[in-house]
Amino acid sequence: MPLPLEAHPSPTVNMQRIDVHTHCVPPAYRAICRRNSFAGRGHPDGMPAIPPWDPESHLALMKDLGITRSILSMSSPGTHLFPGDDEQARLVTRYMNDHMADVCSQYSGKFSFFASLPLPDVEGSLAEIDRALDELGAVGFQILTNSHGVYPGDLKFRRVFEKLSQKDAIVFLHPTSCHLRREIGPVEEIEPLAGVPNPMLEFMFDSTRALTSILTSEIRTKCPGIKFIIAHCGATLPPVVARIAEFSHLISNVDGPLTVEIIKDWLQTHCYADLAGVPFPDQIHGLLRHMDSSRLLYGTDYPYTPDPLAKSLAARLDENLEREFGPETLQQALVTNAQTLFSGRWN
Repeated sequence: MPLPLEAHPSPTVNMQRIDVHTHCVPPAYRAICRRNSFAGRGHPDGMPAIPPWDPESHLALMKDLGITRSILSMSSPGTHLFPGDDEQARLVTRYMNDHMADVCSQYSGKFSFFASLPLPDVEGSLAEIDRALDELGAVGFQILTNSHGVYPGDLKFRRVFEKLSQKDAIVFLHPTSCHLRREIGPVEEIEPLAGVPNPMLEFMFDSTRALTSILTSEIRTKCPGIKFIIAHCGATLPPVVARIAEFSHLISNVDGPLTVEIIKDWLQTHCYADLAGVPFPDQIHGLLRHMDSSRLLYGTDYPYTPDPLAKSLAARLDENLEREFGPETLQQALVTNAQTLFSGRWN
């Protein structure tokens, strides 16, 4: 759990920040999630509530933290809310992407957005890629770590990732709850520890499942145009990289043998990691054994991380990055790396 707010100094608001992990929760989307039961718990991912959001409150936080631009995206459960209902998923996806594009237009220069795709609906996703880039001005795409139990490396998604690669797309891999797919019967959201919200542990594990799915599929080698953003400081991937490499020869669809060096090279050349959450005191050190500080990005996870906690975590991040790695690394993580990654993708 985060330390008490008074234990942290104020964040260094005199520095610019670009927030790559932050969310849009318009009232219509919040209402549909609140009306429908998810895994019998009433709210997605076992959380007690879905936070309210509006652009004005978001801009107030941005001012307090010195955030010059926020890249909006959908959080879990994304826009394909009900397994098998592709038609509704396409409608929700279009609505949300249109809404985020409208916010970006209304508050020009303050917001950009990652478009959602209605995965596992492949045909709908292929159409939405073109619409989001050509008509709406998305700077990339947010894809959940699994889409009703289908992970990114699945052959079913091959055409989607090939198209994203052709577009040199940035893909933000956002965690969601693990889902169980049976040969017969409905897709089920898994709750391994009753009463424990999935964002606490399962989101981290599902990010690692998604990355393993990519590493052991042809996406890693056949879709080189994609740059991936890994949420939450690399999740739980860093400590199991050597284990993935060691076991990779047992995986039938792995595209060539994996070694630790191959995985590290892919992470360093094709991935970035946002620092939303609690990267200090320990997690960031494991990540930086696999990629260097030029791949770090700032993120608040607002409004799912509420305003006071977002400020507290920003102060902790500033203090620790500068003390342990120096002011240059702090500047890289807060703004410079994002400017490099998104160069030419916004006005």
